[in-house]
Amino acid sequence: ALELARRGARVIVATRSAPRGEAAARRIRTETGNAEVLFMHLDLASLRSVRAFASAVLRQEPQLHLLINNAGVSAGGRTEDGYGLTFQVNHLGHFLLTQLLLGRLQRSAPSRVVLVAVSVSHGASPCRVHPFARRIPSPAPPSRCIPGCSTTRSLSARVPTGFVNTGLFRHAPLWLKPLLLPLAWLLCRDAAAGAATPLFCATAEGIERHSGRYFSDCRPREPWGRGGDDGLARALWDASERLVGLAP
Repeated sequence: ALELARRGARVIVATRSAPRGEAAARRIRTETGNAEVLFMHLDLASLRSVRAFASAVLRQEPQLHLLINNAGVSAGGRTEDGYGLTFQVNHLGHFLLTQLLLGRLQRSAPSRVVLVAVSVSHGASPCRVHPFARRIPSPAPPSRCIPGCSTTRSLSARVPTGFVNTGLFRHAPLWLKPLLLPLAWLLCRDAAAGAATPLFCATAEGIERHSGRYFSDCRPREPWGRGGDDGLARALWDASERLVGLAP
C-alpha cells in the first residue's frame, strides 16, 4: 500500500481492526503526501462483512484497477458462517470478494487481481474437495492445502511470499507462541521483502501473458503437485461458489 501510494494510486486499506487500519492509512498519507489513501473495514472471517465492503466499494469507486488479496491467518476455530477460520480468511473470503468486484475490475481494464499466500502451499498436500458439503470442517487443515493456487488458474496471478513476519501466528495457542515468535524473527522475511513480488505482479508491464500463473521472487514458476491440476481448480471453484452462496 505504501509503495502504491508513492506512485500516486488511490489506495483503500481494508482491514478488520479499525484503529490499526486508520493508523496505517494516516501513516501512508503522511509519508507519501498522497491524500487518496483511505481505510475501510473488512473482516474476511465474516461473509456478511465481505459483502458489505464490496457494496461500499462499488458505490463509491467508479474505477477499480487493482485488487490485492493479502490477508492470512493460521488459527483454529470457526467463523460466524460455520467454516474453519483459516479456510475462510485465507480462501473463501478472498474468493467471494474477488467475485463481487470482478465486474467492476473488468470494466475498468487494464486491471489485475493478485492473490498472495505463503509459499508453504507451493509444495502442499492436495485438498480434497467435497462438492456437496455445506460446511468444510476445520480439522481439514487448509494451511496445508492448495486452494489459492488452484483457484487462480481460473483467474489471475498467485504470489507466494515465503514466510513473512507480519503476525501470521498471532492466533496461535499461548503455549506455542514462545517457539513460533523467535522462529519468525529468525527465519521470516521482513514485510518489505515479502511485498516485492506482489508489488511486481501489481505494477510490472508486459506480464499480461502470464495471467493465471504462480509467481515467486518476481518471476513465474510452476506449482508443485496438484497445484497445476485444472480438474481440481474447477472443482474447488464450483465448491467455493456454493459455499459462499453464489451458486445453488
